Formats: sequence, structure tokens, C-alpha cells
Amino acid sequence: MLKNRKLVYFVGAVISVIIISFISNSFVDEKPKVVVVLKSLDIQYWQIIKAGAEKGFRDFGIDGKVIAPSNGSAEEQSRLLEKTYQENPDVLIVAPTDSTVIPILEKFTETKKIPVLLVDNDFPMKNKTSYIGTDNVDLGKKAGSLLASQLQPGNKVAIIGGDLSISVFKERVNGAKMALKDAGIILAAEKVGISDDPKTVKKEMTKILHDHPDIKGVFATHDTSALLVLKVLEEQGVTIPVIGADGIPDMLKLIKDGTISSTVAQNPYDMGYLSVETALKVTKGENVEKVVDTGVDIIIKENAKQRLDFLNKLLK
Repeated sequence: MLKNRKLVYFVGAVISVIIISFISNSFVDEKPKVVVVLKSLDIQYWQIIKAGAEKGFRDFGIDGKVIAPSNGSAEEQSRLLEKTYQENPDVLIVAPTDSTVIPILEKFTETKKIPVLLVDNDFPMKNKTSYIGTDNVDLGKKAGSLLASQLQPGNKVAIIGGDLSISVFKERVNGAKMALKDAGIILAAEKVGISDDPKTVKKEMTKILHDHPDIKGVFATHDTSALLVLKVLEEQGVTIPVIGADGIPDMLKLIKDGTISSTVAQNPYDMGYLSVETALKVTKGENVEKVVDTGVDIIIKENAKQRLDFLNKLLK
């Protein structure tokens, strides 16, 4: 009798373990699957977005991953997207390298009804669920106003940076021009559509200084370009304000050390985190904003250290 009772208890315990295991596995299987496809993971800016997304995965219980092309090309990003298409994620979050990847993204939404969220870089696209990132016209205006605040009406400046066929750069330049014009600052030189190759930036910035030795400031469309411009100015013995756009640690360190006085900064960590939070809402069938504005901050010496410390911890 006692043996039978023990057997019953043992069988009951085994069944309980099996049921608990089944329930646990079911919950694991129910985790939303989210894939984030960025432009690169070799640059601080994208590494910060990745950190924000991964924090979102942990906080919201999401089965997620962040991937990017190793060479930063649209061709390789397209291949990654095709592979991701076969994996059938619940939501795709992507920072498109350029417009050539849009037809692939539309295949996600039209053929498989997989929601697509754009992060950092907005593009016109059928059935796009949301854009999470910066209002780049606003960023340009803030950058132009910040640069103008360090100059006098009638001073001349230059704009340098990326390809204006990329909407991000075009919007920033347009915003900066508006603010500079309103402040009475003269745009003496504009060189865009150049790569971040140090030799190319050195050549173009040196030419600007030769042709316009009286310029008093520079707006660069992004921090990678701004840092290269600062190096050229240092080599030429020229000390003028340079405003970037991203707020990456290398730029913040220059402000903390007093090398430059200020810059404007996007919030890439928030982009990553809020894009994952938005993806979770989508999986729950909730309505989400068509645009989630992650804001623009002005960075000066007084707040540079706190922000720098935070970002350095993310990038360890």
C-alpha cells in the first residue's frame, strides 16, 4: 500500500515537472521575434543604437538580435534582409542604407505582412508602420543656431559632409541654412557628397580654407566628418567652431576637454530602445505613432561628461 502511494506521488511529481516544463517552453516560444538591421556596427553611433535595442530586448522580454553588413554596403544589407525575410520575424526594424533596399522592405509588408519600422533614417515606403529617430530639419536648425551663436552677423561659414541624396543629410543642411540665414551668417562654401575617407575630407577642407581663408565656422553633416574637419583645422593651425550632429563619445570628449565648446547630438540609444518598445506594441496590436521623435540635445562642457560616461559604459 505504501509502495503504491509512493509510486502515485512519484508519477504525480513527474507529470508536474512535464507540465511546468511545457508551460515554460510555451512562454519562451511566445516571445516576440524582432530583428534589427543597421547600416554598420563598426562605428560608435551604430554601436550605441545596438546597445539601446538590446536593453529593450531584455526589458520587454523579446527574442531579438541586431545585425549589420560588415562593409556597410547596400548590397550586403540587402542580402541580410533577404536572409531575415526567410526567418519570418514578428517585426523588422531597419536603418536603410539607401533607397535601393526599399523594395525588399516592401516585400516584408506586402507578401508576409511583417511590420517594418524604420530607425535613424526615414524613407517613403508603402505600409511603413513607424519611423523612430531624429527630426533632421530641426537638428539642422539647432546646429545652425548654435554655430551662429558663436559668431557675428556677416561672418562666413562652410558646410561639409555627406551625400544630399540621403534624406538625413539633405534635411540637416536645409535646416542649418535656414538658421544661418536668419542669424545673418553668410554661407561661403558648401561641399557635400564626400565620403568619410580622411584623405578626401582633408583635400576638400584644405581647398575650402584656401579659397575662403576668412571663414569663421563649419557645420558638418555628421560627427565622423566633423572629427576629420577638426583634425585638418588643427594641422592648419586654424581655430574656429565646428558643429557636428551625432554626439558620439569622440566628439563629447573634445567638449569635455575644452577643445571645442559645443555640438548638437542625436539620441541613438533612445532610437534603439524606443524602436524595440514600439515593436512590442505592434506585436500586441496596439496603435503606434507614425513618427517617434527621439529629440536633439545641445551638448556643452557642463553636460558633456555625464553623457560621455553613460555612452562609454555602453560601449565597453
